[in-house]
Parts: sequence; C-alpha cells; structure tokens
Amino acid sequence: MKDKVQVALDKIRPHLQADGGDVELVEVKAGVVKLRLKGACGGCPMAAMTLKNGIERALREEIPEVKEVVAV
Repeated sequence: MKDKVQVALDKIRPHLQADGGDVELVEVKAGVVKLRLKGACGGCPMAAMTLKNGIERALREEIPEVKEVVAV
C-alpha cells in the first residue's frame, strides 16, 4: 500500500510545489498515512485544511484502504 500512496502523492505534489511547499511520506500503517508537510506548507496556517480536505480526500478517493492522513 505504501507504493500506491507514493504514486498518489506524486500526482498531488505539483500542486503543493506550485505554492512553495511539498509533502513527504513518513509511514503507512494499518490504513493510517503519516505525512510531513515541508517548505511553505510546513508553516502555513491552512496546512491542516490542505492535509484533510486536499491530500486525505485525494488519497481516499484513489486508495479506499486509507482510513486517515495525519501530519507528523
């Protein structure tokens, strides 16, 4: 499942990079995806919204086994 998540993140990554940010996959365990937001995304006040409403939604649409996405 980690490979599937990485492929899905590679599709999302250009949108984050366009705003000066990025995302790093830390771990996938029992349907929980742990990510680290980097660059401008790391300190952005909208980071939580980006994580839940953007990244988590996109991952869950593509990979139904994903239960939750959390920032570390």
